[in-house]
Amino acid sequence: MTYTPVGDLRSNDKIVRCPQNPILSAKDVPYDASLIFNAGVAKYQGRYVMVFRNDYGQRPNSVHPAATNMGLAYSDDGVHWQVQPKPCFDLHNQEISRGYDPRLTVIDGKCYVCFAIDTRHGICGGIAVTEDFDHFDILCTTAPDNRNMVLFPERCQGRYVRLERPFPVYSRGGGSRFDIWSADSPDLVYWGHNQLVLGVEDVPYANDKIGPAAPPIKTAKGWLTLIHTVDIDSSRGKNGWENSWQKRYCAGVMLLDLDDPTKVIAMSKKPLIAPEAPYETDGGFRNNVIFPGGMILEDSGEIKIYYGAADTVECLASIHVDDLLALCDSPR
Repeated sequence: MTYTPVGDLRSNDKIVRCPQNPILSAKDVPYDASLIFNAGVAKYQGRYVMVFRNDYGQRPNSVHPAATNMGLAYSDDGVHWQVQPKPCFDLHNQEISRGYDPRLTVIDGKCYVCFAIDTRHGICGGIAVTEDFDHFDILCTTAPDNRNMVLFPERCQGRYVRLERPFPVYSRGGGSRFDIWSADSPDLVYWGHNQLVLGVEDVPYANDKIGPAAPPIKTAKGWLTLIHTVDIDSSRGKNGWENSWQKRYCAGVMLLDLDDPTKVIAMSKKPLIAPEAPYETDGGFRNNVIFPGGMILEDSGEIKIYYGAADTVECLASIHVDDLLALCDSPR
């Protein structure tokens, strides 16, 4: 497949990266850890909670870590984190090789975790619920191939809603032209009414694929919703530990209708966050990667955006909610 390069991309000038970045890395974890990234973050029971992806161990004759689990950290300020002594969620059996990329949504006093699982027969998404981050009840899993699921924090017209990214390899002209879809459910177990929300062709700074990022937050104007976007440029060559890494991941933003979140009211036609800082562009496992997994609206109007950088560390950026809404100034 031929990819037309999208050129240089820059972060919006309203985005402020946290001076303490990276806010979490392998050195902060008291057990075997190599890459700490793509975390889900929420406010729950009076404090910030983070469930992060941890890739660890050495795979023979490969730069890829051998295994993955999910760790747990708490914070009083959303910046400084205390990692708990052991992983909190580790999915392994004869069928499942690993679980990863958690996303946290609090609904009616419980914390729901969307996650991806690699199985012997494909990649699936799943949803679990917990009240203590010690015991997780898995409510549902998808058929292959689907992942990057995020839950809305309340029902829309009486039904739970999630965004997801199916990735059927035989459609969309081959390659990896993957888009953002929605599904809804009466009970968080049975899902249907799938609808396309946003296609790759709607995003000028993506030429490969897009997908959901952090769970949406509710505003008077609509659901503020982050996306991740991918563009490929064959001239990039080696960009990390692998022999060739030609992709760049950015973060974008769109606004969805409050009553019908399958409807895009407006979006930004430019990136919100593009890889620029040294911990995003140099020395990582896969450089030039921004992958948001958590978004928190503070009482002050500040929005904290938590994102994995270079598939290696977890970082934080902030922007005021009014500025983020103002960026959603273009039709789909």
